[in-house]
Amino acid sequence: MASLLSRTLSCAEKIVFRNGSLLKNTTAVCGKFQQRRNLNLHEHISMSILRDNGVKVPKFGVADTPEEAENIAAELACTDYVIKAQVLAGGRGKGIFDSGLKGGVHLVFSPEEAKEIASRMLGHQLRTKQTGDKGHVCHEVMISERLYARREYYFAITMERAYSGPVIVASSQGGVNIEDVAKENPEAIIKEPIDIVQGLQKQQCLRVAEKLGFHHKNVEEAAEMMAKLYDVFVNYDGVMIEINPLIEEASGKVYCLDAKCRFDDNAIFRQKELFQKRDWSQEDPREKEASEHNLNYIALDGDIGCLVNGAGLAMATMDIIKLHGGSPANFLDVGGGATAEQVTEAFKLITSDTHVHAILVNIFGGIMRCDVIAEGIILAAEKLDLKIPIVCRLQGTQVDDAKALIAASKLKILACDNLDEAAKMVVKLSTIVGLAKTAAFNVKFELPI
Repeated sequence: MASLLSRTLSCAEKIVFRNGSLLKNTTAVCGKFQQRRNLNLHEHISMSILRDNGVKVPKFGVADTPEEAENIAAELACTDYVIKAQVLAGGRGKGIFDSGLKGGVHLVFSPEEAKEIASRMLGHQLRTKQTGDKGHVCHEVMISERLYARREYYFAITMERAYSGPVIVASSQGGVNIEDVAKENPEAIIKEPIDIVQGLQKQQCLRVAEKLGFHHKNVEEAAEMMAKLYDVFVNYDGVMIEINPLIEEASGKVYCLDAKCRFDDNAIFRQKELFQKRDWSQEDPREKEASEHNLNYIALDGDIGCLVNGAGLAMATMDIIKLHGGSPANFLDVGGGATAEQVTEAFKLITSDTHVHAILVNIFGGIMRCDVIAEGIILAAEKLDLKIPIVCRLQGTQVDDAKALIAASKLKILACDNLDEAAKMVVKLSTIVGLAKTAAFNVKFELPI
């Protein structure tokens, strides 16, 4: 409980509905410890965790070859099966494989059919609304028994800044995109705050189960399952456990049919075994490299590289670039305690994208000193022999020292005090460089300084 209390009080977080999943965006950095992206695991791992902690889930197995999928289906000895592609992206059911197979979730009715469908999933790229055109490769499939739902519900436990702790988010309209429900029928969303000291009380679970509309014979069982899910949330340093759908099966029992769990990356020292299950093949290699240097990096499809300290400022920086007609190439938060070496690594990540035509550095020096950032910029520019223009906006702690360092370096770095002016300038420079590349001109670029 102490760990949950510390996690709750140490970070400011905001819940957002996005792309079919309940996600979290961190908006604050505490001291020199940077809040990082949360661990996202495959469905079968999440289901295994729930099963091992007493939560009812369908019988299932995981295969990485078509033959293994056939054997698992035979061992399950069911009449109907569900086969699911294991990729870390929402919208699998409506996705398309490069093999031509439509949908990452299929009903099959024999082990032989499980083998045939698995062969069209394994080793192929699945494109969904969350993956973009490239898609994610499917290395494993999950084969589970098919259960027949009498009613479907949505249930999640997640951290909510407004309640200074965890909250249950639930709805009687399960099995569909919950963000659509929240938008079209917000009254259907139930929220039950949880006291982080007292924990989830039985009466709260019973109240949520009754509000959702569980059959009176199943209210007690549903409440018990909610309590077990909260125990998993606490014991594994969860930031989100999402069950969609949570069902009343035809026989009257309550099951979790689908699970999506995310865990706090700052708890890696407590959850080492859990974090070893991270599948880096589902993520951009640059994101893995960034994590090794304690940087937050997310690749985008624009042409203006961004280096910012603080997640909120980074998002605002991307917004103002878009406002002036530009397109950010990445989200990159160096945090509140970055070193000159980390800044150099950040520039390596940015410039590894050949589509980047200019870089905007936007630093507000509070915990982060501007002169340290300046040292990193100079070191990176010299070490990497950067040829693209850099626009630098520094404000705050040691800003005068930072400007002096940049001036003394004699590097062609354009300094701006005003963020709006910096954004306009980097958009203009990026456009010029882009046009030069498109025209295949061998242009020697001169910054207007």
